[in-house]
Amino acid sequence: MGPMTRFRSAMHELSDRSEHDLVGIIRMPASRVSPVTSIMRRVIGALLALTATVLIVYLDRDGYRDVNEDGVSFLDAFYYATVSLSTTGYGDITPYSESARLVNILVITPLRVLFLIVLVGTTLEVLTERSRQAFKIQRWRTKVRDHVVVVGYGTKGRSAVSAVLSDGVDPSRIVVVDQDQAMLDAASLLGLVTVHGSGTRSDVLRVAGVPRARSIVVAANRDDSAVLITLTARELAPKAQIVAAVRETENVHLLRQSGANQVVVSSETAGRLLGMATHTPTVVGLVEDLITPDEGLAISEREVEESEIGGSPRHLSDIVLGIVRAGTLYRVDSSEADAIERGDRLLYIRKVTPASD
Repeated sequence: MGPMTRFRSAMHELSDRSEHDLVGIIRMPASRVSPVTSIMRRVIGALLALTATVLIVYLDRDGYRDVNEDGVSFLDAFYYATVSLSTTGYGDITPYSESARLVNILVITPLRVLFLIVLVGTTLEVLTERSRQAFKIQRWRTKVRDHVVVVGYGTKGRSAVSAVLSDGVDPSRIVVVDQDQAMLDAASLLGLVTVHGSGTRSDVLRVAGVPRARSIVVAANRDDSAVLITLTARELAPKAQIVAAVRETENVHLLRQSGANQVVVSSETAGRLLGMATHTPTVVGLVEDLITPDEGLAISEREVEESEIGGSPRHLSDIVLGIVRAGTLYRVDSSEADAIERGDRLLYIRKVTPASD
């Protein structure tokens, strides 16, 4: 087996693994339950199991024998239920009729197991977490379509995720790929799906569902990594929208040749804002407001309404910046944007209302 064959084999090894093997690589967002709520659920479950056992024993009390031979009272039924469910079993009250023994086998024994499960729920929760994660991963891999994959969860990646969330995308439809576990933990707290691994590897991107993704954000820390990630992602997802960030302008053409639809030059953009701030600081403030999704103003995109077709985008109540037609953006001052056509999308400025706590 040659080096290239071994390399290709290693590339597909991760994506061919079962869901149990992917636990620890893919991490599905966990439901947020407070410790107090978790404890209260277990206590209620234990009390329900105990109450059911007491009622079953008391209703069939004639089938039980007490060493005192004075019959089984409700207190005796409660006593028997507690010592039975806790597996203590002193033997002073025992089932002797066939019906009582059958009920013990078919009903009380499962309740005893349930009671013990509730009592040691924390330990079992740890033991069953891997199975639950494997089930979630299997269900997610079969259903995930048209999601957003963010490769790199540094400053750029976190800002990109924040912008996507502000557009109303469900957190479970955003997948973050990174090698830093601390970064992935932070993403998981937001309800995002995380994949531990290098975005330059095709098997890791396959696990993240890149072949079925709608959009891919490449937010690597290094330009050479961004080029390789983009090239690999484009090979896996020929029709996906790929947006990449680079530090240097000279690398833009490499990203475009690798398959990026849009390339953002982080250093150049920051430099322009710094230059503008020296003589027009208020303009910089407005630009920052437009690209900050939390509050104030934001640039957004929407479908045209039926009543807007045929009219001019300059006469709308929204501040329209351009029209997106068949995937091409026309600025509002261009002749192509004189009239709105069916199927167009409007690029406009919307007011963002801060979310209440």
